[in-house]
Amino acid sequence: MMGRILSRSQPSGFSCYSDSVSSTEASVQDFITLLKPGVMSLVVFTGYVGMMLSPGALHPFLRSVALLAIALGSGGAGAINMWYDRDIDGIMKRTQKRPVPQGRIAPEDALAFGVILSLLSVLLMALAANLFTAGLLAFSIFFYGIIYTVWLKRMTPQNIVIGGAAGAFPPMIGWAATGASLSLEPCLLFLIIFLWTPPHFWSLALNRSEDYRKANVPMMPNVAGSLKTRQQILFYSFLLFIVSLLPWFFHLKRGLYAAISFVLGSIFLGLAIKVFQKGLQRDCKKLFLFSILYLFLLFLGMLCP
Repeated sequence: MMGRILSRSQPSGFSCYSDSVSSTEASVQDFITLLKPGVMSLVVFTGYVGMMLSPGALHPFLRSVALLAIALGSGGAGAINMWYDRDIDGIMKRTQKRPVPQGRIAPEDALAFGVILSLLSVLLMALAANLFTAGLLAFSIFFYGIIYTVWLKRMTPQNIVIGGAAGAFPPMIGWAATGASLSLEPCLLFLIIFLWTPPHFWSLALNRSEDYRKANVPMMPNVAGSLKTRQQILFYSFLLFIVSLLPWFFHLKRGLYAAISFVLGSIFLGLAIKVFQKGLQRDCKKLFLFSILYLFLLFLGMLCP
């Protein structure tokens, strides 16, 4: 695998970056961009929800350190992802302005930044919480940075389905950080995010299929076609609707959560049906944007008494 990491082929038509660049002109914002702050915010929030729902206890200061560790781990994995994907990032319109393909940050500096943050995050988690949680955090970073980014993303149209597990770990990490044993509830939180990821990402990919084709990335729309992708979006959206109600079904959450979950899930499912029926760009965009709000509000609803 390391041979592939160090010597992969460059997609045709790509000329937006060079490995022989310097990071001396990079701004603070450029390094913040490497962390994928939008993704990080959801990762930290879902990790926080896992902490707050856990029956375990953690000192407020240590809880803050553990959340910082989750943030650093997410940012480190994001930087590693941007280092490895610098070739295809330069081809795709959505990612062309990222600092590495633009030549504002040297690839080796992006990699070093990501590795250092990742190691620091695991060390902080071990000090703030426990070794099991640190190991779980390390595995999630490895899963996203290596299993998804290096192996799955360019190999299979199921990349998002399998790789979605990486983004589903934070609630379990937050739960375990308090010293509580993993049980049904954190596993349901994991499953919700796992099922949420395909419709969230494929609704974006439907509008970016040409980009993925140029970059030679086997995303579902440009491998299986629009109709098959829309069918899969509807399938996963329906599963998500059912699974999101399970915390109430198993008496882990009360009626207010059930109402929130039902309303949000109905809207999500309605948008997925529209995408399935017509596949219009505007419907795909609506589903993608709402999916972000959906996850935030659903997990916020879990904090309701």
